[in-house]
Amino acid sequence: MSTNDDSQGVSQSAKPSTQRGASQWAVAWRRFKRNKAGLAGLFIVLFFVFIALTSPFLAPYPPRSFESLYQGEAGEAPSFKHPFGTSKAGLDVYSEVLHGTAGDMYVGVGATALAVAIGLVIGALAGYSRGGMSDILLMVSQIFYTIPLLPIILLAARVFLIIVAQGFGLTLILILLGVFGWATISFIVRGEILRVRELEFVQASRSLGASRNRLIFRHIVPNILTPVIVTSTLMIAGNILTEVVISFLGFGDVNTSTWGITIQEGITYMRTEWWTTLFPGLATLFAVLGFNLLGDGLSDALNPRLRD
Repeated sequence: MSTNDDSQGVSQSAKPSTQRGASQWAVAWRRFKRNKAGLAGLFIVLFFVFIALTSPFLAPYPPRSFESLYQGEAGEAPSFKHPFGTSKAGLDVYSEVLHGTAGDMYVGVGATALAVAIGLVIGALAGYSRGGMSDILLMVSQIFYTIPLLPIILLAARVFLIIVAQGFGLTLILILLGVFGWATISFIVRGEILRVRELEFVQASRSLGASRNRLIFRHIVPNILTPVIVTSTLMIAGNILTEVVISFLGFGDVNTSTWGITIQEGITYMRTEWWTTLFPGLATLFAVLGFNLLGDGLSDALNPRLRD
């Protein structure tokens, strides 16, 4: 009898310890699943990712195909053959929206990944270093933070016109957005490192002789990823919207399909051919909305101050 009682006591005491031992990511996922807005954003983002990956197979026409013009179907309203209609130039809007999803996701995700990589390195060094190095890196971050990004991209699109003409316009925009957009991540990382570097586990690793790079990238950086993840999600939405604005202003790459290019080409005939601007505009709206909802949901789920 005592053995059974002891075994039951052990099993009952093991349950709380198992629950207490749950990782912060498991707790965050449990919180996130209860956030309806965050889940809606996740489904929207996954939908656009799926479209971006499968657009070559889903689109009935290749990118920038003017086949409808040659078939005498330019400027037609939505129909069974052309679900989103055709533009005045003879582009199938449905195909352009699908291909544009891949182009805008490429810029949004790629530029954010580049900015996060640069911001993590500079922010980590600025936060962990002391003296002149920290001040110099902080000053560089402040300079990049105040640089007006949109005029620089518009200027570069004209200076590197040959690159744009060869079909590398989206890559150029991606690089510019990443190179000039890392300052926000750098400030966040620096502030978190100033807080984390004095914690006990970091001090213990330092006393055991861990190198500076090991302390930064093995012990400190993994513990400051929460605000970086949330900010990165919101940055993707901002970069997508920036690319749409650049293309809409006529500085995009006309050799590739993007939502901004499609809107820009149909804006002149918007009153009579509303479908040319409506559908890529809705795609932009829902993509930005999805990433923003996802970012808000992650912010709530990863916030350590919130309790279940």
